[in-house]
Parts: sequence; C-alpha cells; structure tokens
Amino acid sequence: MPSANDAAIEVRDLRREFQTHIKQPGFAGAVRGLFKREYQNKTAVADLNFSIQKGEFVGFLGPNGAGKTTTLKMLSGVLHPTSGEAHVLGYVPWKREAAFQKRFSLVLGQKNQLWWDLPAYDSFDLNREIYDVPMADFKAKVEELGELLDITKILHVPVRKLSLGERMKCELAASLLHSPEVLFLDEPTIGLDLISQARVREFLREYNEKTGITVILTSHYMADISALCRRVIVINDGIAAFDGPLPELSARFAKMRRVQLTLDHAPTAEERERAAQMGENIEVEGMQLSLSVPRDDVPENVNRLLAAFDVQDLAISEVELETVIRDVFQSSSNSEKSEAVTSP
Repeated sequence: MPSANDAAIEVRDLRREFQTHIKQPGFAGAVRGLFKREYQNKTAVADLNFSIQKGEFVGFLGPNGAGKTTTLKMLSGVLHPTSGEAHVLGYVPWKREAAFQKRFSLVLGQKNQLWWDLPAYDSFDLNREIYDVPMADFKAKVEELGELLDITKILHVPVRKLSLGERMKCELAASLLHSPEVLFLDEPTIGLDLISQARVREFLREYNEKTGITVILTSHYMADISALCRRVIVINDGIAAFDGPLPELSARFAKMRRVQLTLDHAPTAEERERAAQMGENIEVEGMQLSLSVPRDDVPENVNRLLAAFDVQDLAISEVELETVIRDVFQSSSNSEKSEAVTSP
C-alpha cells in the first residue's frame, strides 16, 4: 500500500551491485572456466539519496556506466537493489504491485515497445488492454497525443516504415496512454535529427506543464537538459556528485567564464597574443575575439581588456554546459582517487 507523502520519488541509500564472470583468454581459459569460475563485483549504484516532488522535471546526468539506467530500472521495478530503500508514489517499485504499474511508465530510447510489423495504433490498443483503459478514455487520449505529437496521420502505418523520429514520438504516445503520474525517460532523443529532437522536447515540456507529470530524464544531449530541467542530479560511478538547480551547477563547478569582444576590425596576431596574457582558449571569428577568464577575476580582466582593445561590444557568458558536466565528473573522480590514496 502507498504511504502518504508529497514526494513522488524517494531514494535512501540505494545500492546495486553486479557479479560478473571473468573469462580467461584462449581455449584453455574457456575450458578452465567450465570447472572453476572467477567472479568480480561491480558497484553500479552506490548509496544514492534524493527526493523528487510531484510535478518536477529532473535531469539525471552521468557518463556511460555511471548508473543512470540501472537507477531507473530499480525505480521502475525491473531490477532489485542490493540494499537501500526507494518509494515511487508511495510504492516499493520492486514489489511490482499492479496498482503501481498503472501509475508510471518507462521509455528506453534504445528499446522498442511497439510491434515492428504492426501499425502503432495496434500496439496502442494492446496497451489499452494491458492497462485496462476504458475505451472512451483511450480514444480521447489517442486524439490528444496524436495532435500534440503530430502523429495522427501515421498511426495506421506499420512501425517499420516510420522514420526514427516518428517511431520515438509513437513510443512516447504509447507510454502515456494510461495517463501515468511518473515518467522515466532514458535517452528519448538518442539518434534523432535536430528537428525531431526539438519537437520531442517541446512536447515533453508542454505535457509536463499541462498534466503535472513527474519526469526523470537521462540524456547525453545537453540541449535536452537545458530546455527541460530546472534541477539536475549528476552521478558518477554510482555516486551523486551534484543535486540542485541547473544554474547552480555552472556557478559551483564552472571555474571560468567566457568573454567575447567585438572589435571594429579583425584581430591581429599581436592582439591575439595580448589577449592570451589575460585569458585562455582564445578564439577568433571575423571581428570577434573570445577568451576564457577565471570566474573570480572577471571584473578585473574586463577592465584590462577594455583598456587594451578598441571594443565595440562586449558579452560575458557561462561556459558550455558540456564543459561544466565534464568538470563535475573529473572533480568527482579525483575526489574518489584522493580518498583511496589517503585511506589506511
């Protein structure tokens, strides 16, 4: 039975370890493995803690192998944790209660739930039976999602004849037919062209605002995170390295800011050398000269640049989000290595 709580998702000390067989090389190693196997343990998720309120749209970031998908699979009941607790809408996911399974949905960008040789509508109808959706509600939902995702005209076309972008939009529609309250999205825009990515992002933003659905999104495309998520959780090697508002991520981990100068002429080689004395990562494009300066020294360096160049315009911006995320990963990895060295 669900517990009364305003949080949609609560995770406490969640941990998942896997045991994998170590295969020795060559034929002799294969034969030896038949009689005596060696195993190694891998920690995919290590004592993870976070809470997500109803209606939040949270980005879940990390490099390949960080534990993102493993976490989503535990929260959806696909995997059992080694230890720890988790509640989604008050339910323990891995108990797989029927009432819970009707209230969430999981979309894996690299796996299909639609039948390849059938039209998407037939798969939708199968989902209607599985989730016991009343016919009137089903038709209304198909019409609503068809309009929002612009897929009405392709619902009766075999899935194998659809483009990748069209298939992903149909996958999203199939996952929302039973009106779930929580949606787990694992790389929903992977492999899509820029136009399809933008359309999927627009739909997800509108649907979240309209219905108040709670969403956890994993993506390697920072445009997805920037456009959709006010809060991000960054994990590396199964450990949470950051949990907070997206702007705070840059403020906390971005050590540099980007300064762009617009001159009245193309920067000369001498001017480039002069700029290199005040910053790094010098770039020139037309009459624009850009450089990175330490965050804490921006005012001082801007005054120096204004005194050294005939500046027509000046802009200061944060470094790209991809760079910030990379710095978070490196900071987390370096911290773990330091602890390993100093521990007795």
